[in-house]
Amino acid sequence: MTKDPPRPTPSELEILSVLWETGPATVREVQQALDAKRPTGYTTVLKLLQIMTEKGLVRRDEKERAHRYTPKLPRERTEQQIVGDLLDRAFGGSSSRLVMQALSSRKASPEELDRIRLLLDEIEGRKR
Repeated sequence: MTKDPPRPTPSELEILSVLWETGPATVREVQQALDAKRPTGYTTVLKLLQIMTEKGLVRRDEKERAHRYTPKLPRERTEQQIVGDLLDRAFGGSSSRLVMQALSSRKASPEELDRIRLLLDEIEGRKR
């Protein structure tokens, strides 16, 4: 069984979000996407991607002159990793406390509530 890479930092998570949205991208493409939200330097993004490669968060394709980066894990797996860590550290492993805090801290849209209900129904169906 292979071990998941470490939990990404907030800056690394921003880069991963760009890669999940765009697919494989060069340093310049990632930098431009981040720059649309707030000024971000090319060398900063390059250094972060180098660190992320060493940590196993992204893969680097070196076939072309401009290397392309892709996330090692899908978004869902990384989200599970982050939520699992938060669940253990902040909520003592209590899923209900985490969900109650999440739902009380920010209003969920009707569509989100419908998806939550479907998920709960699915979980209940598995238990029978």
